[in-house]
Amino acid sequence: MIYCVNDMAVMDAWAKDQKVVGTHVKFYADPYGTLTKHFGMEMTHPGPVGKGLVGRCKRYALYIDDGVVKYQALAEDYDFDPAGDDFPEKTLPPQMIEAIKKVQASS
Repeated sequence: MIYCVNDMAVMDAWAKDQKVVGTHVKFYADPYGTLTKHFGMEMTHPGPVGKGLVGRCKRYALYIDDGVVKYQALAEDYDFDPAGDDFPEKTLPPQMIEAIKKVQASS
């Protein structure tokens, strides 16, 4: 599942652009930032906010198993990369797959 603080029309277009329509990957909209705020992931750093990125979501990934968050990765470096754009690696599939394997192995 991929979600973004955006409307469903944008998310549908993004899914089509990424060629994931009809696959196991699902894109969801969070137009009011409800899920983002619930997880405490609203980007509030003055740098991005000062550039008009108000109410946006931090770059993060969760591994959720049976409704329980088992692992969380956050790309943000508050002092040097508050949006997590420069070094998103922690939230990308290769690192998440390895983290999930470790979580599952320790269970």
